[in-house]
Amino acid sequence: MQDVANPRLRVEPLDAGVTLRRQACDAIKRAITEMDIYGTHEEIRLDERQLSQDLGVSRTPIREALSILEQEGFVRAIPRRGVLVVRKSKREVVEMITVWAAIESMAARLAAPHVTAAEIAELRALGEAFQDDPDAHIHEYSDANMAFHKAIIRLGGIGLMESLTESLFIHMRAVRAVTMTQDNRARRSVADHHAIIEALANHDADRAARLVREHTMGLAAHVERHGDFLDAPLADRSAARTAGAGA
Repeated sequence: MQDVANPRLRVEPLDAGVTLRRQACDAIKRAITEMDIYGTHEEIRLDERQLSQDLGVSRTPIREALSILEQEGFVRAIPRRGVLVVRKSKREVVEMITVWAAIESMAARLAAPHVTAAEIAELRALGEAFQDDPDAHIHEYSDANMAFHKAIIRLGGIGLMESLTESLFIHMRAVRAVTMTQDNRARRSVADHHAIIEALANHDADRAARLVREHTMGLAAHVERHGDFLDAPLADRSAARTAGAGA
């Protein structure tokens, strides 16, 4: 059982090779995104020596990896306190979602005129995999949901859109997993995805762009109403995280 007062990442040893810095960076990033970083108010401090032991490498690639992760906004080095995992505030999350909505909406507009039947089939598979009961498979559906949005951005055909949103989606993963359990959002998401797919299948660029924007900005509005768990002290987080369930 994890020590709440001293949270620690769960990481696997790395294979030795020439890309130890990249491997270390990916392993630490993956551990951060899989951790419930909003479930505790305690600082999540990363220890270079412990990470070196857990990953089975020297401290040099660990130090280099942490430097990369700081540039990407996942950790922050604070004098006399060490390297801490960054938690996003509610305001920061809303701003991230707004940027996401703008990029994905444009991607949908660009994709609609030339989207193929095979690409529509891929979106249907992602959008309908858990349509009968998404709440019963909430974690799997949350992952499929993110894959659906990534696919639309990829169909936009602009690599810069993909690279800009990749880091954003990683930051959003923990938040999205929580919001999916609130206010019947999983079922609403399935319905929204179906409408977006139909707009794309009909090559209706205006409608596809509008539906994507409204869908994602609906998440921003939800976080505004029910995202107090992002800023709340530990004692208040459980209540704040479930506040939207009966709204």
